[in-house]
Amino acid sequence: MLDGLTFGWRTALLTVAVIQLLAVAAALPRCLANRAANRVLAALLLVLAGILMPWLIGFAGFYDRWRWLTFAPFAITLAVAPLLYAYVHALTSGELSGRLRWHLAPAFAQFAFLTGSFLLPAPLKQRWDDMAFDPFNRATSLGTIIGLAAYGAISLRLLARYRQALAQQRSDDARYAARWLSRAVGATFLLLPVWAIYVVWDALSPLGYFALMGLHIAIAAFALFLAVEGWRHAALPFPTLAQLLPEPATPEPARDWQSQGATWAAQVRAANWAADPELSLATLARRLGTNTGYLSRALNEGLGLGFSAFVNGLRSEAVAAALDSGADDDLLTLALDAGFASKASFNRAFFATYGVTPSAYRRRAGASQIVNLSAEARI
Repeated sequence: MLDGLTFGWRTALLTVAVIQLLAVAAALPRCLANRAANRVLAALLLVLAGILMPWLIGFAGFYDRWRWLTFAPFAITLAVAPLLYAYVHALTSGELSGRLRWHLAPAFAQFAFLTGSFLLPAPLKQRWDDMAFDPFNRATSLGTIIGLAAYGAISLRLLARYRQALAQQRSDDARYAARWLSRAVGATFLLLPVWAIYVVWDALSPLGYFALMGLHIAIAAFALFLAVEGWRHAALPFPTLAQLLPEPATPEPARDWQSQGATWAAQVRAANWAADPELSLATLARRLGTNTGYLSRALNEGLGLGFSAFVNGLRSEAVAAALDSGADDDLLTLALDAGFASKASFNRAFFATYGVTPSAYRRRAGASQIVNLSAEARI
């Protein structure tokens, strides 16, 4: 205890979370890649740190010691949902949403209300606090919950569209699929019922500072997950949706896309172009002497495959051929030689192609070789 202040485990826990959020928020704008997205994420982390701040200092007794801190504009909860959507939009498009200021209008209004109330003279502020704080807090809590649900759904749809475009254009699509971001957005749907229960419970029977600690631990956990994963992927050069759109195929007479797809597939297989880990639809189209629109149609309509599935299927074939020939390299080496960028994408693609894991395929290939050798020995 220090001069009327109490620094217990609750304050310590939230302090650690806030320091980490502020550190990541300060570092993100310095990353040159994904600058728009990283700046939005930095702003979101600052907002989340601000939401934790009243509880951090409240548990320590700051509000009891310095009553003038009432209405200090730390917690701008209405900014969380639109900033989360703005981050998804910036990451997938490479630029800020043109309507971001309108999305943030409720948050600006919340900030203005808190700032105006904070600047009131002390006697008037106390009366205003007694009259307005609880209704305002409930209204903004309800708005935050509605915003998280609405913007969360929009963000998940945008990420799904982005992944579909990636699968049609990039062979290393798993690298940019941002599944961690989908999990972060999905976590908001887990946070919603927790937040709603606390809001309703507090409205019916005021819980007080200490009983609300569970809600703020959940908010801190969500914020730290977003900070860590956002920092890990801050420098990854995400292709934009505009870059992933295929060139339109110019009108032409009816074409046998199945035959064309088979011809191009044989050419790609023979040249071993799938071994390029960064192979894209545009790169392959140039090598085949066509455009992305025709190549996309040949794969989708002719072979019934998206670009990523097509290329990763060829890579899986290369690994399977090596295993059938008795290669004793470890599976990751074979996968990287075939063009896969990671073990996880290799395992998924190989299982999708052959219906078994690479390890199971190796065991089966080894058993077949033993049987063949035994048969040859008998002959």
